Amino acid sequence: MNIDMTNDNSQLTNRVALVTGGSRGIGRAICLKLASLGAKVAVNYQSNGDAAHEVVRKIENDGGTAIAVKADVSNEDDVKSLVAEIESQIGPVELLVNNAGIFYPASHDETTAEMWKREQAVNLDGPFFTTWAVKDSMIERNFGRIVNITSIAGLRPRKNCISYATTKAGVIGFTRSCAEAFAPHNIRVNAVAPGLVDTDIIDNVSDEAKQALIDSTPISRFGQPAEIAEVVAFLLTEQSSFVTGQTYVADGGRVTLP
Repeated sequence: MNIDMTNDNSQLTNRVALVTGGSRGIGRAICLKLASLGAKVAVNYQSNGDAAHEVVRKIENDGGTAIAVKADVSNEDDVKSLVAEIESQIGPVELLVNNAGIFYPASHDETTAEMWKREQAVNLDGPFFTTWAVKDSMIERNFGRIVNITSIAGLRPRKNCISYATTKAGVIGFTRSCAEAFAPHNIRVNAVAPGLVDTDIIDNVSDEAKQALIDSTPISRFGQPAEIAEVVAFLLTEQSSFVTGQTYVADGGRVTLP
C-alpha cells in the first residue's frame, strides 16, 4: 500500500469536514485550519450564528468552501438533521471533529444534578450522537477520520470540576473503544487533550488566577487555539496514517507535573 506522506496545503482537498462547536475558540481555529488544507467545512453552532457565519465568510474569502449549520449536539434528532443537511449541501462527512463542549467549574458542594446531566449530555452524548450519525457512511465508503476534543481534566484529578473531568475521561475511553471497533473499516479515531488555551472560557478568570495557572505551566504561557488546531489537523491527515486510539496532550507540560 502506498501512503501519501506529502506535507502541502492540499492534503484534505474536497474532503468534507464537520466541526462541532466551530464558531469560536478552538473550534473556529480548527475550521480555518482544515479549510486551509482544502477541506469543505461544516461549521456547527448552537446559538452563536453570527460568529459561525463569520467563520464561513472568512473561509470563502480565502477561496474555500464552508457552510454554517445549527444544531444542539446533545439532541439526537438535531444531530441527524445536521448530518443530513451537510450531506445535501456539500457531501457525506469524512472528517469529524467532536469539539463542542461545556464547562461548569464548581466545588463538590456546588455541583448539582442539573449541572452533571447537562455536561454529560453535551460532552459525552454529543460525541456519541455525532459519531453514530456518520459512522455507517464512513464504513460504507471505507474511509473516515475522527478527532475528539477531550481535556487534561480527564487525565488528572480535578476537585473543582468533578463532572467536567468525568465527561472528558469518558471521551478518552470512547475514543479508544471506537478506534478498535472502526479500524477494520479504515476509520481512525484519536483525541486531543488541550491544557490551558486562550479562549473566552477564561475571560472571567481573575488576572491573579491566570498568572497562577501560567506559573504552574512549564512552558509558562497559555496555549493558542491555532496550536491545538495544528494537532487536530495532523491527526486528520495522512501524516498520522499509523495512529489510532491515541490521546495527544497539548498542554505546555502541565500533565508532567505531580
